[in-house]
Amino acid sequence: MTEITVEELKNRMDKGEQLHLLDVREPNEHAEFNIGGKLFPLGNIQSFQLEDIEDLKDEEVLIYCRSGNRSKMACMILEQAGFKNVQNIIGGMLAWQEKFVK
Repeated sequence: MTEITVEELKNRMDKGEQLHLLDVREPNEHAEFNIGGKLFPLGNIQSFQLEDIEDLKDEEVLIYCRSGNRSKMACMILEQAGFKNVQNIIGGMLAWQEKFVK
């Protein structure tokens, strides 16, 4: 697992890169604030219900949560499930909001 900062992510988004963002928070958290990632709660990953993201196994997948802890856990589980390039977004949405939401 590698990690990426919110600054690096924002830079890539601003350049218009096609990114596979995965939001592993709960639906209410996602509804409250998100940066466009696909909602896929950590519970689905922990129970290996991965059918909906199976097509991303060979892609770069950038994973975020509220603070970076759940996304780190998701990265570790997905690596064990054969995902080749998962990245944890350091600090999650708290870091994003602190840097970019005024």
